[in-house]
Amino acid sequence: ADGAEQGQQLWYVGDGSVIDLRDELDGLGTADVQVWSIAAAYGRDAVVDAAQQVQTYATATEQAVEAGYTGLRVAADATALIRTPRQVDAFARYEHLIDRYMTAHPFVAMCAYDRREVGDTVGAIACLHPVAGPGTTAFRLFAADTRRAAAPRDRAPAAHATLAGEIDLDALDQFDQALTRADLHPCGDELVIDAVDLDFVDHRGLLCLRDHARRRGADVVVRTAKQSVGRLIDILAIEGIRVEVPA
Repeated sequence: ADGAEQGQQLWYVGDGSVIDLRDELDGLGTADVQVWSIAAAYGRDAVVDAAQQVQTYATATEQAVEAGYTGLRVAADATALIRTPRQVDAFARYEHLIDRYMTAHPFVAMCAYDRREVGDTVGAIACLHPVAGPGTTAFRLFAADTRRAAAPRDRAPAAHATLAGEIDLDALDQFDQALTRADLHPCGDELVIDAVDLDFVDHRGLLCLRDHARRRGADVVVRTAKQSVGRLIDILAIEGIRVEVPA
């Protein structure tokens, strides 16, 4: 309803036949929705090609705008695409790439997953979203908004990614996986992380982030106003990472 009010083209994507998927929309006042079947598009146990899928939505967004819509909005039940470890790796990579695309284009998406089928696996995907359902993930690693211009007094480069939530020992393995799947690449010799909304990170999380950047020949810049992060780096003399207080 919100997308229709904003003049966006609307898509609903899910598992099953198009007829069954249309039945799921009965009574919601969504007659003008294009319905797409995952089974028909990918087949069972399909592994998403991340770059190709982003291009598919980029093309669809351009076509929607050319047709007079303000953009494209997609609601997708993607449960069928994260049932196996190989699927999860590929789809998590796709989630970060499409999130990065959304920061600069008139495309909006909401993904849903059936926890009865995928259980805690949903956390590996939810942690790469800017917004996640309650209880799915302790932290979120997502694309920084590249459209946000720096203030004239702030000549610092744009952040490469944003971190929010909490990264402690329990979340460390998932954080390491998320960094690998997002495959963040620095510009020059620095990887800049917007951590203004990161409530907590311990030294293990900082070392994990530092090591990810080092493998790409860079140091980490963590943008945060929380003094505890800088103190932790100084006390433990952690090299390759520094704090920058946002303007």
